Amino acid sequence: MTAISFENGRIEVDPELVANGLQLDPEELRTALRSGDVTSQCETGMDEDAGRYRLTFFSARRRLRLTVDESGKVLQVSSSDYRRKPGG
Repeated sequence: MTAISFENGRIEVDPELVANGLQLDPEELRTALRSGDVTSQCETGMDEDAGRYRLTFFSARRRLRLTVDESGKVLQVSSSDYRRKPGG
């Protein structure tokens, strides 16, 4: 599997890539995804960004953002420490 793939309307992301970006080990990531402690958001590019996607993963203390093209090629990666706001 490549790091990002698009299949039947689904986006699949290599869990190692997400775990590394959130500074979790893969098993911690699986547990956090199941419990809802790690969430994600997908934004689709429009106009000059058409064909691009911004995938963002959130844990309680880190954010990972991947910008990818429609072939799954990672164009940009950023991750940073942050704290979720209460209730967010």
